[in-house]
Amino acid sequence: MVRALLLAFRQLPDPAFRKPVLLGAAGALAGLVAIAALASWGLGELASGTGWFAGVAAAAGGVLVLFSAWWLFVPLLLAVSGLFLDGVAAAVERRHYPALPPPSGASLAGQAWSSTVLAAKMAGLTLILLPLSLLLPMVGVVGLWAVAAIGLSEGLFEGVALRRMDRAAAEALRQRRRSAIWALGGALAAMAAVPLLNLLVPVLGTAAMTHLLHGSDAPAKPRESGG
Repeated sequence: MVRALLLAFRQLPDPAFRKPVLLGAAGALAGLVAIAALASWGLGELASGTGWFAGVAAAAGGVLVLFSAWWLFVPLLLAVSGLFLDGVAAAVERRHYPALPPPSGASLAGQAWSSTVLAAKMAGLTLILLPLSLLLPMVGVVGLWAVAAIGLSEGLFEGVALRRMDRAAAEALRQRRRSAIWALGGALAAMAAVPLLNLLVPVLGTAAMTHLLHGSDAPAKPRESGG
């Protein structure tokens, strides 16, 4: 897992990595601005009255908006950058696994749909856990980290695996490598909590999962030489 992540970091200057980072960040920021605007309007309506309840509601709502912006950034980032992550996996394979045949798994549309579903699941679970993070901060933060870790690990691995094999084969391989995949997901979830570094999570995760995919027991076969 550590080697896969280090190899992903070393390839960051690759031009194929730039587009998902830039477009994903722009799309996620736009989504957060929209969420913040909607939340601000809702809180304004709720706290338009007077008295202690209105004050408490406004203060609690403001904190909840900040937590939402923090933890919902990665699902939004995944949803947008997921449209372009196939190029990241392809760049990793060109550089490190040039003997592989062309991918014959899921289409670009299928991969994009998988990223969107992953982002929606992570966003939904995050919203469920956000109130808990206010009532029991330590428990809530650990829960949010666990959701991000499992979602990122299994979702990103499935995304790169489906480029090379059908869903049944991808699931079997994921079961065999679950410990490494979850460990990598935990590292990515920790990175997701760091401003600016979280912009790189989808790209680094896709690249690192591609390395995990092409381990010693990966089913992809080298291209046969002609002759």
